[in-house]
Amino acid sequence: MAPSLLPGSIPDKLHDPLQGAINNKEPRMKPTIDEESPPWSLPATGNQTISSASLLGSTIVLYFYPRDSTPGCTSEAHDFRDSRQAFDACNAVILGVSQDNLKSHEKFKLKQELNFELLSDEQGKVCQRFDVIKLKKMYGREFEGIERSTFIIDKKGILRHEWRKVKVKGHVAEVLAAVTDL
Repeated sequence: MAPSLLPGSIPDKLHDPLQGAINNKEPRMKPTIDEESPPWSLPATGNQTISSASLLGSTIVLYFYPRDSTPGCTSEAHDFRDSRQAFDACNAVILGVSQDNLKSHEKFKLKQELNFELLSDEQGKVCQRFDVIKLKKMYGREFEGIERSTFIIDKKGILRHEWRKVKVKGHVAEVLAAVTDL
């Protein structure tokens, strides 16, 4: 039986086998367009840690997705992969974020031949900072999970665009157009 949640409340810890453990110690915040992006630092594929501070000077396309190797997430990753050259021309770095662990990310990246890094937010702290953890329903069960979302952070660390409740088809082209217009 899923824990009951009041609107706006978050249990101290919720475990869902589809999403993993969500540690909700981070304050919920919704980033604001044209203001400084929430700071973050996460372990990434390629045995590295990537932070917002380390990417100042580059435009960041930070996209949050529910889970590695699922149809929608794979399609979205392919679209970003296939558009990588156009993003590079705009000095934009593409980063995918989910709560999957690094082993899952490395396998997904290799199998799908992804040409950008994936960040692991197993505890959901960065997801909380960007307010992408939402109550979802699947097979009559409620759980918290990542709502597909994308953010563009400019070279100075300012949040310039956001997309929430993303539909995969045509999304990457829309993101690229926004990056090109910066």
